Amino acid sequence: MSRPHENSHEGEAENVSGAEAQVIPLHGPGREKPDAAAQAERDLRESEEAQDHLDSERRADAPVVEFPGAARVSPARTRPTDADLLPDSLRTALAFVRDRLTGDYTVDEFGFDAELTETLLLPPLRALYEKWFRVDTFGVENLPVDGGALLVSNHSGTVPLDALMTAVAVHDHVPGGRHLRGLGADLVFQLPLIGSFARKSGQTLACNADAERLLRKGELVGVWPEGFKGIGKPFSSRYKLQRFGRGGFVSAALRTGAPIIPVSVVGAEEIYPKIGDIKLLARVLGLPYFPVTPLFPLLGPLGAIPLPTKWSIEFGEPIRTDTYDADAVDDPMLVFTLTDQVRESIQQSLYKRLSQRKSVFKG
Repeated sequence: MSRPHENSHEGEAENVSGAEAQVIPLHGPGREKPDAAAQAERDLRESEEAQDHLDSERRADAPVVEFPGAARVSPARTRPTDADLLPDSLRTALAFVRDRLTGDYTVDEFGFDAELTETLLLPPLRALYEKWFRVDTFGVENLPVDGGALLVSNHSGTVPLDALMTAVAVHDHVPGGRHLRGLGADLVFQLPLIGSFARKSGQTLACNADAERLLRKGELVGVWPEGFKGIGKPFSSRYKLQRFGRGGFVSAALRTGAPIIPVSVVGAEEIYPKIGDIKLLARVLGLPYFPVTPLFPLLGPLGAIPLPTKWSIEFGEPIRTDTYDADAVDDPMLVFTLTDQVRESIQQSLYKRLSQRKSVFKG
């Protein structure tokens, strides 16, 4: 026997309508408040899920760094290493010391050590270039980015700092940081310590054989044809070019087909104004001259500090040599003509820069 209204919808409706309606308050005695610990756990879980979602969106938007043969790494998860936090100069110095200790460095057939030059020699020279002489450069676009070229410059200053400043200009203004391989006199390589550093910085003897080998290797070669006659001339003869010798540099350029780039330096003549020469002392020391300046030897070592003159270095338009026949080098008249052309180009450039200069120390 079935119970009344068990399967009848009408009976259910009648039963509901016949009962007294009850209102259950949200937080009244008919419903318990949610447990505080459970609610806190739910809130924490929801907060963690929201944070994970936000992090995933950030990682999706962040660029991905790829390394050959390695998995994809997100910058958001990358942590800098201790080495990354070191200054670049310190990291370079540490790498240099490590290479010296392990012997992991190269020296070419002329004794040139590129790493030592860039780490130890160029930084102090660059400070002198930028802060003391405040060098302005012109005609940098005439320097080749690759391939050999012969740079021919005037020489002055009693101490050949002009060659060093020209090397800094070439390295810092030519893309790729090319090195100027200078041709120096025998005396440079006979001096203790100086000769060793000259070799390591890329200098070699001023002879045609070495010049041609360097040019064929595609190097930038520097030559100062005035030699000691240029740097040792009296202050009264400043900016007047001395004789360029027999034109050996032209022969090297003709044999290799390398262009000749005239270089003019203004400002070096005044760093050590030479007003005298102690010839006896020069002979005793084996020097071409012993200069007397307004400050040296009167002030001793302080007098050896160069005056802070304002410099300019201009690289002229290249003079091509690859248009001549192979036997052109045997034509003394052609060699003389090209030598005179280079010398005249430098002299005119010096006069032009001097006419534009308003002050020795301000430019």
